[in-house]
Amino acid sequence: MKISKLALATLGALMAMGAQAGQYVLQAPKWGAAQQAAVAKAGGTVKFAHDGAGMAVVQSDNPNFLAAVKAGGAVTSGALDMVVQWTQPVVADAVNTADDQLYRVQWAPLSIHAPEAWAAGFDGSGVRVAVIDGGIYNAHPDLAGAIDVAASRSFVSNDPTTCEGQFNCDTGTFWHGTHVAGIIAARDNTIGVIGIAPKATVVGVKALHNGSGDFGAVIAAIIYAGDRNGAAVDIINMSLGAEFNRNEDGAAELRSLMNRAVNYATSQGALVVVAAGNSGIDFDAAKNLTDTPAESGNAIAVSATAPVGWATGLPGTDNFTHPASYSNYGNSMVWVAGPGGDASYPNATDMCTRPLQPSGSITRPCYVFDFVLSTSRAGYTWAAGTSMATPAVAAVAALIKQRFPKATPAQLKTKLAQSADDAGKIGQDNFYGNGYVNAFRAVTQ
Repeated sequence: MKISKLALATLGALMAMGAQAGQYVLQAPKWGAAQQAAVAKAGGTVKFAHDGAGMAVVQSDNPNFLAAVKAGGAVTSGALDMVVQWTQPVVADAVNTADDQLYRVQWAPLSIHAPEAWAAGFDGSGVRVAVIDGGIYNAHPDLAGAIDVAASRSFVSNDPTTCEGQFNCDTGTFWHGTHVAGIIAARDNTIGVIGIAPKATVVGVKALHNGSGDFGAVIAAIIYAGDRNGAAVDIINMSLGAEFNRNEDGAAELRSLMNRAVNYATSQGALVVVAAGNSGIDFDAAKNLTDTPAESGNAIAVSATAPVGWATGLPGTDNFTHPASYSNYGNSMVWVAGPGGDASYPNATDMCTRPLQPSGSITRPCYVFDFVLSTSRAGYTWAAGTSMATPAVAAVAALIKQRFPKATPAQLKTKLAQSADDAGKIGQDNFYGNGYVNAFRAVTQ
């Protein structure tokens, strides 16, 4: 069945935040013995703490815990944690795992000139990218050797399934984190698909399960990923986001905590790349709404584009920069745009056939080919969302980091903007930000 624009536009609609009863996220100028003592005195137990970031995730059954822990001054602020159903993509179709050589049905790497960057010698070698997401299926043949299993972690707690403590576990046949990881670093190994930085190393940092999770897990994951003594990554990809009213109870404090985590990772040398979200909202106009972590600290947010009828081969269908119908936007948020996919092709019954490589073909409804194809727990799956655009940008940042190993997050951010194709109106605009990323120009300018 064809997915309507309306379905895409409402996919990331505002999700009511539910309190994570008995769990709190706290901050202080630093985290040490005084803070540990304050938590214990107030009747709490520390689940995660980081000295340098000055943050902790704590559990307590004391209904007055927050007031009690702040009473002595060692802990400066905190909030009751919230469980959120984070923004998810639309999943269109899966490819039988017997179908090999799928590179010729991947428009996304072509659209950002990744093959030219590879030909110039840049493939992400030596660069580490954290995927903060759900589970990553590291046994996937196209991710073999791509995942640093030893450094990968799960920060999901109280999991009622068998996934407790495992970064490579989730539910269903899609596995959002696996799709994201493949967009970044699926290996060029003669099978399946190819990632945009096919020799980069991915660190799986699980903070969500079945698409939901609490702020505490995401914050702990960010701190761990960026810490030079933790995962020590160069790029952090977060294809996740939550939109809520700025005046919602606890929203200001949770935003502050997320800002602090993002800025800590940045201070450690990690560029944080985040999905803008899938609700079709103009955040320049929606002053009462906030989108986190897209608007958090030094993170950069990515909007999504797509072709319309690419597989038909008709004139104009190789325009990859059509704004995706669902993508959030706004000058106040978006830094660059990337390939996210969409279902805008008007006729759901039209069928298209695309060649495989080096031989064979694959036939699907034409609109399916406008989605982004990547690895999944089922094998390979098409999906669409800013979740797909974000790892494309993170992968381009990895190519830049390979070209300029000493580049700081600020320099990577600038390079992404300066090398992007100027889409939309001339100069910076509210949908594309600084433009549509260009991998080749990013590593050769």
